[in-house]
Amino acid sequence: MKIDEQLLTSYSAEIKTYKEKELIFREGESPNFYYQVTEGIVKVNNFNEEGKEFIHNILGKGQSFGDAHLFIDKKYTVNAYALKPTTVIILPRKNFINLVKEHPHVSLEINACLSHRLYFKMKMIHDMVSQQPSARILGLFNYLRSYTDCEDQHSFNIKLTRQQIADLTGLRVETIIRTIKKMEKENLLKIEDRKIYY
Repeated sequence: MKIDEQLLTSYSAEIKTYKEKELIFREGESPNFYYQVTEGIVKVNNFNEEGKEFIHNILGKGQSFGDAHLFIDKKYTVNAYALKPTTVIILPRKNFINLVKEHPHVSLEINACLSHRLYFKMKMIHDMVSQQPSARILGLFNYLRSYTDCEDQHSFNIKLTRQQIADLTGLRVETIIRTIKKMEKENLLKIEDRKIYY
């Protein structure tokens, strides 16, 4: 979801910069802002009882995060961190709600975005229960590509490390490396200069 930056500014949005690995918000905190990335990368995650990280999403320029929490009276269920120096537009919750009320087209776009995320989350959950590593990886890659207009085979650059792919799919890094090589042989993806193209 990307809201026009001038519209956000007209509702008193501010620009905030985060350093690499800096926390943006923490699980259990109240959602007080709408966040939209203008530069950089944000990781949305949480940890289980044993301290194992589960990555829910990795977001880049033009994408919003934490917005679903703004519509319900619930605390964050996830954390958000800057993966590298990142600039974010932040808009106070009250102003965000006013913006949505006064601009119905934004409300429709938000509904479409949240529905899109829910649809692919359900697809990814289905893929995650698969015993086939390639099904899990393809589910993730389809989800990531769904945020772009890129439909040509082997033209979408997966901007994730092998470790991040492992964390997002619940697989081991060794399994990711082995499966990606196999998928390349099957022409499901292409690798150039260690970069993955799907």
